[in-house]
Amino acid sequence: MPISPKDPLTLEVVELIGTVVARYHEEYEQAAAAHALTGAQARVLGLLALEPTPMRKIADKLKCEPSNVTGIIDRLESRGLVERRPDPADRRVKVAAPTEEGRDTARRLRDALHFAREPLGELTEVERTLLRDLLRRMLGEEPKA
Repeated sequence: MPISPKDPLTLEVVELIGTVVARYHEEYEQAAAAHALTGAQARVLGLLALEPTPMRKIADKLKCEPSNVTGIIDRLESRGLVERRPDPADRRVKVAAPTEEGRDTARRLRDALHFAREPLGELTEVERTLLRDLLRRMLGEEPKA
């Protein structure tokens, strides 16, 4: 049975999710600015710190045009935080990868984000696992075993 969009509990949950997202973005922008980065540059650097990634895939993850990603990568590259390399799986494709300084900057950015980490630290492992699984379910992702 579908939930009514006017259901008070649903409205409260939607409002709380919006508040969490707004606070996270605000803190992320502040952390990025402390490193003279835009929020978009910081997000790209954070993605690349996980693994070198083709620029089209970055654009897909950020839900933006590939030309925007090219500009972001250009600026990060000019600062020595990112480099372009051939994709080992397909040498015709270029991937963006963080330099050592880029990985260090991404780590410092991640460490500066207290808003999400501190409240989550107050939850038990069971509660964090449940929250993770519920969020994945909301996003239509398969739960991890």
